[in-house]
Amino acid sequence: MTRAELNENFLLAMDTIRARKGRSALTVLGIVIGVTSVISVAAIIEGLNRHVADKVNSLGSKVFFITRIPNGMVRMTEEIRTRKYLTYEEALAAREQCKSCEIVTGFSTRISFFGETDVIRHGREEVQNPFIRGVEPEYGAAIPMFSVADGRFISKFDMEHTRDVCVLGRAVATTLFPAVDPIGQEVNLDGRHYEVIGVFEADTGLFGGPGVDQFVVIPYTTFHKTYPESKEHMLAISVKDPRLMDHAQDEITEILRRLRRVPARKKNDFEMVTPDFIKDLWNQLTGAIVVLTSVISSIGLLVGGIGVMNIMLISVTERTQEIGVRKAVGARKQDIRAQFLIEAVTLTSFGGIVGVLLGATISFLVHTFVPGLPAELSWLWVGLGFLISASVGLFFGYYPANRAANLDPIDCLRYE
Repeated sequence: MTRAELNENFLLAMDTIRARKGRSALTVLGIVIGVTSVISVAAIIEGLNRHVADKVNSLGSKVFFITRIPNGMVRMTEEIRTRKYLTYEEALAAREQCKSCEIVTGFSTRISFFGETDVIRHGREEVQNPFIRGVEPEYGAAIPMFSVADGRFISKFDMEHTRDVCVLGRAVATTLFPAVDPIGQEVNLDGRHYEVIGVFEADTGLFGGPGVDQFVVIPYTTFHKTYPESKEHMLAISVKDPRLMDHAQDEITEILRRLRRVPARKKNDFEMVTPDFIKDLWNQLTGAIVVLTSVISSIGLLVGGIGVMNIMLISVTERTQEIGVRKAVGARKQDIRAQFLIEAVTLTSFGGIVGVLLGATISFLVHTFVPGLPAELSWLWVGLGFLISASVGLFFGYYPANRAANLDPIDCLRYE
């Protein structure tokens, strides 16, 4: 087919679509719904994937954690619930013995999920149930996301003298000190007075959830003196080089198994967690979302494709005499077939363009009005959406086009 013939068939297709605007719009409605859902969901997932990746990177590529209880959606068996608590002494021993580890530091966290109420106050302002964490001076170096913006971090002197000092998350500091510099000010945390020595960089957390902004960090020794009932210890471990990560994990595992007297054939009574755990868990969730969206989109595209086939069959019937005249003046089968195929592809491509525009609009609105749910338009999915819509026209339009091409010209001319 020459370029001139292609242009002529395209113009004929556009004339047919313009002549039957209402019918054409209803025909491509399924295509529009399918492509819109693909583009909008893909944009949201793309934005969330980047958001999760940024959060994982903020934890550092050289850090992993040791916990007593597994993270994530894991069934809490009796064996897990009765595990021995990790101890500060084990953290100190691991620090001394692990040769491939750059930093080994213990920390504890108090989270008011089970009836306790923690309150930090300054004057008339207060924040209820912040995340209270006891840390060593090395903690800030091990986990980059706990970066101090103003003031300083917990020092060795603070630890050794069990000082009542604290570093506040940005949101906590802003609430308690809306008009003054918090550094050097005094706050009341659960009835105990602390001097504010620092404020962290802003960090809103994953999807707008709890992040560093909601933390109050105090010396590790002060934490366990104030909250002796908090027995849950964890270890943050940083390596000198990311390539040493596997070796360091093996080394820490061997050290802790020996310290905790775990029998040779028994499983570890502690858990090793890497930042990739968050990414892996998120990929499992988004995988389910992608499958669900694909099913919904496929239904929309299938309905749209059946509609295109139906409307093209009707169009073939309505234009039977036109087909006969074209064949009588020399049109070949492939010319008739191409004419109707181009019409079907043009129709579905138009639906794809509308779907892409609607999907982009939804993505923009989500990004603008729901900051906790980032959306980022994926040009890959824009191209795929348009390609899929055109493919639907090609697939479902072939049968009507082939039927038109095979009509007998004599019968077509006699058709009324």
